[in-house]
Amino acid sequence: MCSGSFAKCLGICLIPLAIVCILCNILLFFPGGTVQGSENITIQVFYFGGIVGSGVLMIFPALVFLGLKNNDCCGCCGNESCGRRFAMLSSMLFAAVGVLGAGYSIIVSAVAINHGPKCQTNSTNATWEYPFNNGDYLKDKGIWTQCQAPPGIVHWHLSLFSVLLVMGLIQVALCAVQVVNGLLGALCGDCCGCCGGSDGAM
Repeated sequence: MCSGSFAKCLGICLIPLAIVCILCNILLFFPGGTVQGSENITIQVFYFGGIVGSGVLMIFPALVFLGLKNNDCCGCCGNESCGRRFAMLSSMLFAAVGVLGAGYSIIVSAVAINHGPKCQTNSTNATWEYPFNNGDYLKDKGIWTQCQAPPGIVHWHLSLFSVLLVMGLIQVALCAVQVVNGLLGALCGDCCGCCGGSDGAM
């Protein structure tokens, strides 16, 4: 498979992952599926790890990867002026941007999971706070009852940030693969088989 075709496959995979991350981050603004004031929303949500990191910053490399297959592979084979090798090298730079964006989302998600959600712990005084420390709630589900409102906030928080964490890891892996693919494409040409065919024709 030509490196351009492989990059296009990676781009196709990154687009839905970015959309899922954006949607997850948006849902986190509605803790437990309810509308709350900004002061009652977990602070890590406002870091926009899913919207900016694994979302917007991932769209750019995905579009670049999709565009690498637009040119005819055999028509450019052996012609360095066509810029094919430069295109593959530039894809490596965009892949690095994707890794940074996804890495940012991973860090934010990991911190949020460890920190736990902000929730109402006293129904009488309507006290909103972070009742969990150092991820202790991950080992003991019995203390989840400390969060009295919104309903199901711990599941909501943990599920969505876990999705962001997993999606970020997948995005990092795909971008890392494109770094290797782009390096091979820059060194060997986008489609070495075509080069061989052209040389044979000459």
